[in-house]
Amino acid sequence: MNKLYRAAGISKQAFHKWLDRKNMKRSVHEQLLSLVYQIRDDHPTMGVRDMYYKLQPDGIGRDAFEIFCENNDLMASRPRNYRKTTDSSGVIRFDNLLENINLTGVNQAWQSDITYFEVNGKFYYITFILDSFSRKIVGYQTSKRLLTEHTTLPALEMAIKDRQNQNLSVSGIIFHSDGGGQYYDKNFLKLTAKYEFRNSMCEYAWENGKAERLNGVIKNNYLIHRKINNYEDLVKEVDRAVKLYNEEKPHISLGRKTPLNFESNYLTLIQNNSTTRSNENLNYKSIN
Repeated sequence: MNKLYRAAGISKQAFHKWLDRKNMKRSVHEQLLSLVYQIRDDHPTMGVRDMYYKLQPDGIGRDAFEIFCENNDLMASRPRNYRKTTDSSGVIRFDNLLENINLTGVNQAWQSDITYFEVNGKFYYITFILDSFSRKIVGYQTSKRLLTEHTTLPALEMAIKDRQNQNLSVSGIIFHSDGGGQYYDKNFLKLTAKYEFRNSMCEYAWENGKAERLNGVIKNNYLIHRKINNYEDLVKEVDRAVKLYNEEKPHISLGRKTPLNFESNYLTLIQNNSTTRSNENLNYKSIN
C-alpha cells in the first residue's frame, strides 16, 4: 500500500482523511434519507428548499441537499409503504432477522426509528426504541440534531439502562431498524457489539412497522394535542407521552393491557415458573 500511496503522490494520512470525509458524507446522506421520506409522505407538495430550512441538516448545504433530493426522486410525492428505507448502495446493511420470527418474550428483539416533529417552523427529532414483544418504549431521545450522538446512541444507552435496572439481561438482543446512518455509525455499532446485539435492518418501511406505527401514535395521539412552543416544551411533552403510552394505553395485541402491565404479568409468570421448577428439583433431590 505504501508503494501505491507514493505512486499516487499522496500520504497515507491524507488518503485516510479523504476516506473519512467520504464516509462521513455518505453517512450524513443515509441519516437524512429515511427522514426525508417521512416528510415527503406527510407533506407531498413541500418544496425541498423549504424542507432544507426546516431540517437544517448537519454536513450538507442547501444546493447539495436539493441535488440529493433530486437524485433520490424526492422532488415529488412517493407512494407510502413501497419505498425503500435507504439507498443501500455502498453502505453497511444487515440482514432482516425479524422476518418470519416468532417472539416469545421480552428482550428478544427491539425495534427503532427516528421521526420528526415541527415546532414553530423548525423540525426536531425523536428517536424511539421499543421492545417488539411487549410494545414498551424502553429508550427514547428528543434532539435538535440528527447526528448519531444526539439520536440513536443516547436512546440505546437509555434502553440498556432501563433493562439493567430491572435485572434483565440485554445480551444477544436483535436490534432492528431501517438502514439510516445512525444505525451503522461506528460508535453505535461499538455499543451494540459490547452487549452482543444482533443488528438487523429492513429494506422497506413496512418491515419496521411497529416502530413506524409508534411514531404516528406519539405524534398524532399525544403531541399534536399539547401546546408546544419550543424545544424545551417538546422534551417535556415527549417524556409525558412516553409515560402515558407505557403505563396507560391498552393494546389489543396485548389483551387490552398496557405495555407496562403486560410486561409485569409476563415477568411475574416467568419468575413463578422458575420458582416452581426450582422447588420441584429440590423435592426430587430430597426424595432421591
